[in-house]
Amino acid sequence: MAEATKKLTRKEKIAAGAEKAPKRKKMYAERLKAEKQETAKATLNQYPTSPRKMRLVADLVRGVNVEKAFHILKVTPNLSARPLEKLLRSAIASWEAKNEGQRVNESELYIKEIFVDSARMLKRYRPAPQGRAHRIRKRSNHVTLILDTKEDLN
Repeated sequence: MAEATKKLTRKEKIAAGAEKAPKRKKMYAERLKAEKQETAKATLNQYPTSPRKMRLVADLVRGVNVEKAFHILKVTPNLSARPLEKLLRSAIASWEAKNEGQRVNESELYIKEIFVDSARMLKRYRPAPQGRAHRIRKRSNHVTLILDTKEDLN
C-alpha cells in the first residue's frame, strides 16, 4: 500500500525553511513598524454623546498643529470639546513614551487622523398618545486620534 503524502502549504514550506518568504512582505512589515514608532494613537470608547455632535468638534481640529488644537478646544463651547482635549493629552503622552528625549514643541506634532464611529445604542421607549410608544435611541461613540510629526519636504 502506498502511503499518501501530505502536500505542504506555502506557509508550512516557509516555516520549514524549504522556501523563502517574499521580500516585499518583509519590507512592508518593517515600514509599518517604523511608521508606528513615529505615530501615536489614542482612543476614547463608549462616550455617551451622539457621533454627529462629536464629529462637529473633531472636524475643527483635524490636520491642525497640536498647540493650535488645544487652543481651539479650549474656546469651543460644545460639551464634546472637553473629552477630545483629554484624548489629545493622552495621545501626546503616548507619543512621549515612544519617543523619549524628544520635545513636543520641537517635533511639530499635528493631528494626522481623527475619526468618530458610532458605538452601542441604548434603546428606550417613551409613551406616546393613544397607547402607542416611541423609541428613544441614546447614542454613544468611539473616537480615534492619531498624531504624527511633520517632516520637511525640502
